[in-house]
Amino acid sequence: MIRMETTKDINRIKVVLAEKKRTNKWLADTLGKDPATVSKWCTNAAQPGLETLLQIANALEVDVKDLLNSSKEEVKYIRVN
Repeated sequence: MIRMETTKDINRIKVVLAEKKRTNKWLADTLGKDPATVSKWCTNAAQPGLETLLQIANALEVDVKDLLNSSKEEVKYIRVN
């Protein structure tokens, strides 16, 4: 059984939309999707399928990897004096 941490956002769609100065409505219209669905993706309440993720990347002109947060834990170092 694989346990996923539910507090970590899986996708960065909202962030990339902001970087590209695009809205959820624009993405919904571009993909022909319900705006409520896109909103769920942006809040990480739901995740798009892989084919849809590729369509999102193409629409935003980014690499599909830019739409995902890393699955590896970030290692943080603390300097001790």
